[in-house]
Amino acid sequence: MEAYNIVKEADQFSLSKQKFESLVLRLSSEETARMDHCALESLVERDGREILRQLYQDHLDLRASQEQKVEKIRGSDGQYRNHRREGETRKLRVIFGDVEVTRISYEGRGMTSLKPLDAELNLPGGLCSYGVQRHLVDHAIKMSFEATGEQMDSLTGVHVSKRVIEKDIQNAAQDFDAFYSPEGDGRNKEKECSDDLLVLTSDGKGIVVRKCDLREETRKRAEREKKSKRKKRLTPGQKKNRKRMATVAAVYSTERNIRTPEEVMGPSEPEASDNVVPLKPKRTRPKNKRAWASLEKDADVVMDQIFEEGASRDPEKERQWVYIADGDLYQLEQVEDFAGLYGVTTLVIICDFIHVLEYLWNASHCFNKVGSDEAEQWVYERGIEILKGRASQVAAGIRRSATKRGLTKKDRKAADRCARYLLNHKEYLRYDEYLAQGYPIASGVIEGTCRHLINDRLDLTGARWSLAGAESVLKLRSLWASKDLDTYWEFHKCQEYERNHAARYAKAAIS
Repeated sequence: MEAYNIVKEADQFSLSKQKFESLVLRLSSEETARMDHCALESLVERDGREILRQLYQDHLDLRASQEQKVEKIRGSDGQYRNHRREGETRKLRVIFGDVEVTRISYEGRGMTSLKPLDAELNLPGGLCSYGVQRHLVDHAIKMSFEATGEQMDSLTGVHVSKRVIEKDIQNAAQDFDAFYSPEGDGRNKEKECSDDLLVLTSDGKGIVVRKCDLREETRKRAEREKKSKRKKRLTPGQKKNRKRMATVAAVYSTERNIRTPEEVMGPSEPEASDNVVPLKPKRTRPKNKRAWASLEKDADVVMDQIFEEGASRDPEKERQWVYIADGDLYQLEQVEDFAGLYGVTTLVIICDFIHVLEYLWNASHCFNKVGSDEAEQWVYERGIEILKGRASQVAAGIRRSATKRGLTKKDRKAADRCARYLLNHKEYLRYDEYLAQGYPIASGVIEGTCRHLINDRLDLTGARWSLAGAESVLKLRSLWASKDLDTYWEFHKCQEYERNHAARYAKAAIS
């Protein structure tokens, strides 16, 4: 009997062997002997892919022939399926092409059927295998859905429609929140020291979405707009009411990096002209950086996720927490509220120094010619003073200078705005203390995250996203940017098994 089974299993792969032998014969023929390497490569790729598809099909057929028959199977509804239908088939699209899965279906009147071999193979709910879906994810997070389909066809010879790609991408992203929950977190994290700073930061970035997916107030403004005469392209004035704000977040750990104001600002213009060797600021590499963004969730929900992520890394709240903000007063209030809610007493809120420099540059043009060396030196000198903890003095000096020069209200507008910002945010501009403690003072990480997560994929010319589509791509790009995509994919396949198979059977009905 054992010898019979071996012969039977060997015969199961006879079609694969025939196709392989056929390719070998063709490669040995005079026809292929005259081919250049390019034609030969195409031949082997095409026929070799078909051999692999047939091997996969033959194995599925073998599994079908070996499937054990039982009298009845009990579902999660407590009812037994005691009618057995053999030879039930379904189509499966794998990376080698389309195959057919044959299995036994257990049925009962008015009940959903159960197919144990589907569970054994962990077949997906849709057409495409998880291997195909992973290929789609890897490409869709970097290029349009149309280009993803073309790339899939080119690399594997498997065609997947845009509609199926969109559906599979949304399905692939559905376990994002569960993966990062305390119960599901299985990330491989780099070891962190208790003295490492725990840095939290967030920002907002607009994404062009369909009108139906705009937030209510934005949609109302868009509806009140005068219709453009140019139907195929938005005018500059219309774009502001075509975007929905995504909240971008990042949490990471980093070593302290003590610096001086001169190291941050670099050499002044006179020093540079005297060939003074610039002081190169030391850089510290972020550890365990998790970056993510959400278009669907409100900013306060993402803020809660930020603090939840921080609390998972420092449950006892013993480390030094640093929040880098852009200076929005509502955001600053939110940060303080959530710090109180999570019991974080060590939190230091820092306004991004890059934003301060932007205000200084605008103010500089009230006193100096745009692009001049004088404008650059003006910004440098006041930047150094602010880094030394003298923001209030700089603000007072800017106002005095505008008054002494007799600038009109219009001409001094940027100077007054800069001074007002420095005074209103002075509590968060104590850069002398921050630098002495080795805290980061700029939002380079979150600015890079905005560019990396959103601009490089969702800000493509002409793109107009659905809320569900944009949110799915954002989640998957977040996993990719945080280097968690491989771990997440294994987690996602397990969750799919629970949803598609285990949840349909009574406990212990399948192993």
